[in-house]
Amino acid sequence: MTTGTEWTGSVVLLLASSTGGIGQHVAGLAEGLSQAGCDVTVCGPAATEEHFRFTDRGARFHPVEIPAELHPSDMRAVRALRQFLAGARPDVLHAHGLRAGLAAALARPACPLVTTWHNAPLRAGLRGRVHTIVERIVARASAVTLGASADLVTRANAVGAADARLAPVAAPRLRRTRRSRAAVRSGLGLADGVPVVLSVGRLHPQKAYDMLVSVAARWRDMSPMPRVLIAGEGPSYLDLAAQISQLRAPVTLLGHRNDVGDLIAAADLAVVTSVWEARQLFAQEALNGGLPLVATAVGGIPELVGDGAQLIEPNDPDGLDAAVRKLLGDEQARARLAERGTAQAATWPDEPATIAGVRAVYAELTAQARTGRA
Repeated sequence: MTTGTEWTGSVVLLLASSTGGIGQHVAGLAEGLSQAGCDVTVCGPAATEEHFRFTDRGARFHPVEIPAELHPSDMRAVRALRQFLAGARPDVLHAHGLRAGLAAALARPACPLVTTWHNAPLRAGLRGRVHTIVERIVARASAVTLGASADLVTRANAVGAADARLAPVAAPRLRRTRRSRAAVRSGLGLADGVPVVLSVGRLHPQKAYDMLVSVAARWRDMSPMPRVLIAGEGPSYLDLAAQISQLRAPVTLLGHRNDVGDLIAAADLAVVTSVWEARQLFAQEALNGGLPLVATAVGGIPELVGDGAQLIEPNDPDGLDAAVRKLLGDEQARARLAERGTAQAATWPDEPATIAGVRAVYAELTAQARTGRA
């Protein structure tokens, strides 16, 4: 029997519209699986190939336009995916996120379907009920459901997953240029001695950046006044820009950045204010980069960071204010927190371990398919 470390079959990695963590995870899988000798095709919106360059990582790419939200055009994506799978005949289809998982489930692939869940529903009412229906369809169509955090595994089991497993998503290796900390700060227009608070993520209500902006406005009374940098794109950009202007908050929206490693080296403190996260990418990057972190105790963050970050309650502006003021005012406390964070990061699985884990799942499912049990 082929083991996980030997499996070199064909896999289609499917994703919906993405500019953040899911796309980066798929890009890392595409590269690692291709380097291991697997036959990898990524299917997703054309914009994801432009953003993540899957073909530069050794994979083929086939466009399937799956939007980020449910849309009447979804059935076109399902038909396009079904037609592609009929010709490609992969050994495994691996969908990332519920939007891709739904398209995969409706396409009824002949091969085993693996789905990785990256997010939980954050909506109540009708939209929340629709999300639960989608979860149920995807969970029951998947041979294996992989959850990025323990609460996602629990949720998948609750909606009828046949086989739900925890599969921590490793952060890609943090890349640095040769620019010094001083050079990066100078390029950002930061004066010497200005404390820098950094956050990276999609500009979306889930990230609660509106709370970060409102609290940052309070820091105008600090000397020197901190500068908050938020790197990322998303639907909340215009609202956040208006809020920053109205409050005269010391916040800069940097847009999409490819130099997160440099930004981390230039910063003094990292902040995650999300109302929910699974295995948050920027939290991993911050701790891997030796940057002290303040983060909300939501979803998979507490199990991820352990004692390596200062945890606060979600939607608690006073708690965020107090934590940031205390750490910016105490260099030794920041150093101790960064040291604990680095130690915690050393316990996480790395990308090779993540690749080995999914190959083991693929090997298991393809072996079952050959013997007629799948």
